[in-house]
Amino acid sequence: MAVSNSSAPHDHDRVVDVWGPRTPHGRDDRWPSRVDVHLDAGVGPADVQKWVRSACVLCSNGCGCDIAVVDGQMVGIRGRADDLVNKGRLGPKGLYGSTPWASSADRLTTPLIRRDGILVPTDWTTAMDRIVAESQRLLRTKGPLSHGFYTSGQLFAEEYYTLAVIGKAGLGTPHMDGNTRLCTATAAAAFKESFGTDGQPGCYSDIEHCDALFLWGHNMAETQTVLWSRVLDRTHGSEPPVLVCVDPRRTPVAVEALRTGGLHLPVRVGTNLALLNGLLRELFENDLVDHDWVDRHTVGVDDLRKLVDDYPVEKVAAICGLEPDAVRRAARIFGERSAVLSTVLQGFYQSHQATAASVAVNNLHLLRGMIGRPGAGVLQMNGQPTAQNNRECGADGDLPGFRNWDNPDHVRELAELWDVDPMVIPHWADPTHAMQIFGYVADGTINLLWVSATNPAVSMPESARIRSILEKDTCFLVVQDLFLTETAQLADVVLPAAGWGEKTGTFTNASRVVHLSEKAVEPPGQAKPDLDIFLSYAAAMDFRSRSGAPLIGWHTAEEAFDAWRAASAGRPVDYTGLTYDKLRDTSGVAWPVNDTHPDGAARLYSDAVFPSAVDVCETFGHDLLTGAAVTEQEYRALAPDGRAMIKGCVYVPAHEQPSEQFPLLFTTGRTVYQFHTRTKTRRSRPLDAAAPRAWVEMNAEDARDLGITEGDVVVVESPRGRIQVPARIGMITRGSVFAPFHYGSSDADVHEPGGRQGQANELTMTVWDPVSKQPAFKTAACRVRRADPVRPAIEATTAGQSGP
Repeated sequence: MAVSNSSAPHDHDRVVDVWGPRTPHGRDDRWPSRVDVHLDAGVGPADVQKWVRSACVLCSNGCGCDIAVVDGQMVGIRGRADDLVNKGRLGPKGLYGSTPWASSADRLTTPLIRRDGILVPTDWTTAMDRIVAESQRLLRTKGPLSHGFYTSGQLFAEEYYTLAVIGKAGLGTPHMDGNTRLCTATAAAAFKESFGTDGQPGCYSDIEHCDALFLWGHNMAETQTVLWSRVLDRTHGSEPPVLVCVDPRRTPVAVEALRTGGLHLPVRVGTNLALLNGLLRELFENDLVDHDWVDRHTVGVDDLRKLVDDYPVEKVAAICGLEPDAVRRAARIFGERSAVLSTVLQGFYQSHQATAASVAVNNLHLLRGMIGRPGAGVLQMNGQPTAQNNRECGADGDLPGFRNWDNPDHVRELAELWDVDPMVIPHWADPTHAMQIFGYVADGTINLLWVSATNPAVSMPESARIRSILEKDTCFLVVQDLFLTETAQLADVVLPAAGWGEKTGTFTNASRVVHLSEKAVEPPGQAKPDLDIFLSYAAAMDFRSRSGAPLIGWHTAEEAFDAWRAASAGRPVDYTGLTYDKLRDTSGVAWPVNDTHPDGAARLYSDAVFPSAVDVCETFGHDLLTGAAVTEQEYRALAPDGRAMIKGCVYVPAHEQPSEQFPLLFTTGRTVYQFHTRTKTRRSRPLDAAAPRAWVEMNAEDARDLGITEGDVVVVESPRGRIQVPARIGMITRGSVFAPFHYGSSDADVHEPGGRQGQANELTMTVWDPVSKQPAFKTAACRVRRADPVRPAIEATTAGQSGP
């Protein structure tokens, strides 16, 4: 492997040095470029026959890159120095995990169909005929509500939009969502509740301008390594920002926060909203509010002030397990700095009051007028590379273009665009979120479930329940993927999909930056791009518009992108000024791109005008405690009319509290070396070697009380299941237990004899946030004991930053 610095190329092991060499700089300086390169063993730069433009898809950062190709094979990757997002850098997953999977011997290369209980190879005609026959039978006998689609955060915009048109205008089913429900639904919900529509206000270059950076439940050092290197280059330069880390674990973010003179707030699991309410109260109490800005640009501040008055610091500190002075100091930092940037991720999103806590972060910024200017903003992050497109294009529970389900004019716009009867578009009921979709399969009302590019058998909460649902003979299960995943093994039909580098499409990262990813090589065997699979289904079903023309009139990725551009016209997420040619001429463009912003817009709301008018907004909002919808009449009475909405919510404890039987709290998360359910990263030798198996992380005092030492094999049990993994000691607050969620059963024969002993979601529960409907992976009661009989200690992974 080889990694080069722009000024001094040299070999470097990025499994160990995760973030690479520093390029420190001062406040308001441009982030220097540093080009990272990795080529397969035995391949030199002169051997590369072509470099193909793309962007990395192994986290939500969206780093611009080029794919190295030799003899029709992807053999490496390099960052692009001029890219808007990464300035040439790539993380360890991007460097070592981007290409090995493509040539893996176990790729799906032909469709599979279940016969006599066994999946056997077949051809595309037979597989699609089987799907279409079942689909048409169900439409005749049970109607469109018999169909459900569960997709991903890893397809391209063209594929999401095509799937959305099939589901919403071809079939007319509301049962459509993605695994983005697990990772990013709360980001979208928080934006809608505060500003009127989805859309990231800030941008990554705000890191160069801020003087305080708050990371709310965001272990950026492991989840977005390139973005974290951008932070490190600020904290190691002149005029560094002060960092505040809110996380029950002592992560590298927490360590850096303390090094910069900032704070680590190790909150008790499940108490985020209590902390936020206390911080908001401190801003009011110490008059750290920009009253003039709040009066002109927001509604709702008086109600919030009354609500948070019940959260004095001492009470909040007791709830959260913090020192009162630490809470006061955090509020002072937020309230007195001139440019505060916040980032929010799964520590907040996957909790029981996810939307309320994330909206509370927005509230902090609104109270100080800290939005829409350099260094002052919010980054409600995404967990997957193309999650933003799923939300924009409507392959989840949203309408394309951030349109409002409850606005008849918005539905009519789409009906005219697609030339269908408005009643075909299923706006007569709330869209079905992922947790409901699986519930309806369990109930036997969804009878055809189509899963694309995701692995719910491992990633969904309460795994045993999900397996029993996917195994039901009342549901015809279609899975399209790269490999025979745990989910695909349960399917009736498996469709081999082309992956990144094997197809063309666009995707948008967490900061609204759009990249074009070009096809570099041919997919193996009979594997097809996901777009082609959806188009084949639409053609076979003969979906028609009212005028009798084919419902879907596009045949290529670029034509699909043009169709999506048309759907976005006039909406906050306006792509009309973007073309494939424009994306080839630059390296990353942030939407909106239109006549007003021909080259894109780095930040939203610089004019403090928000998309909250009744005829513009994406939702009329919700009660943050119960999830009850705000009616149009109630919203009109609120009269936001371009102003942001300040909303509050009381803190309530999580659904499951520690008990005598289950005295600890179980929380899940990520490691820097693996992505999602390891479909790609487990096929990278250096990444898999760095984190080959699951583990559980314990507080040192808890471990001592239980007689557990580093490496001991322990059993972790919740009311729903058990896992058996080695223990690590020392990174988490007392009373809490952490495990990575990536590990399933596909490689059990290698690493986990006995089955799903490392699958963290065996322990999690089926509950979700009342507004975003995002499952709560962070709060489940559990107990831990040494394995019986006692097994020899297993060395826990110690490479890089996932070590104890």
